[in-house]
Amino acid sequence: MKKIILIAAIVMVVISSVSNVAFAQAGTTAMKFAVVDIETILKEMPEAIEADKKLKDLGTKWQDTLVTVKKDFDDKIQKYQKQKSLMNTDQQQKEEEALQNLQMQIMQYQEQKFGNTGELNIARDKFLEPIRVKIKEAIEKVAKDEKISLVLDKGNAALLYFEDKNDLTYKVLDVIKRGSTK
Repeated sequence: MKKIILIAAIVMVVISSVSNVAFAQAGTTAMKFAVVDIETILKEMPEAIEADKKLKDLGTKWQDTLVTVKKDFDDKIQKYQKQKSLMNTDQQQKEEEALQNLQMQIMQYQEQKFGNTGELNIARDKFLEPIRVKIKEAIEKVAKDEKISLVLDKGNAALLYFEDKNDLTYKVLDVIKRGSTK
């Protein structure tokens, strides 16, 4: 929450500063602002929908494997707890080490697949980078054609107000669908 408020404050300061500079200079025209709804654009792009499906399938596959391994681990713990009283100290120690190793392997698998530098994040970046580039190029083209100085994402929490006439979302979508971003 603090992060969102900080971002909103920074955006407001930047917009205010840019606006003040633009209006303070004699003979210059006012800056034009516009917004786009990136979420709407992504929902309309077949390649974004396909990338999302691939990522969900990949995540589900790895999550299913993780659930199975964790269930096996829990079963082994229960079995150990039931048989612990029948084991000598060496057997108990050996079994506990095996369980600790298995738990460590589960944590490593989870980090490898779902961690910040995990395979799911790497796949997400791989699938989404061409989509980001395509959207950025389309936004730049529409903004230049419309002589817009600043374009903000309508879905971003830092955006406090905009007029509908400044919403370029569907013009950007049109450029993407026509395939002309240059």
